[in-house]
Amino acid sequence: MAMLVVVTEAVPPRLRGRLAVWLLEIRAGVYVGDVSKRIREMIWEQIEVLAEESGNVAMAWASNHESGFEFQTYGDNRRVPIDHDGLRLVRFLPQQDN
Repeated sequence: MAMLVVVTEAVPPRLRGRLAVWLLEIRAGVYVGDVSKRIREMIWEQIEVLAEESGNVAMAWASNHESGFEFQTYGDNRRVPIDHDGLRLVRFLPQQDN
């Protein structure tokens, strides 16, 4: 079991309801829980199916890596995960003019 945090933006209500089955929504769109790897992977599958094109999601969980956690993202966002010498970091993209 490991601590899990899921942060959502612009996702449909059915995904928010599905996340609330396994996790506690402590703020709008912010979910936390202590789940197994199997449940975490099943939650990620639900995110991929239900988040739709406009939504984006970040999921982070405790691990024994150097940073003490791992994370993955879904959807478009200005914050993009990158690998730097085996360490996952986040690159912040410049804002695009419309």
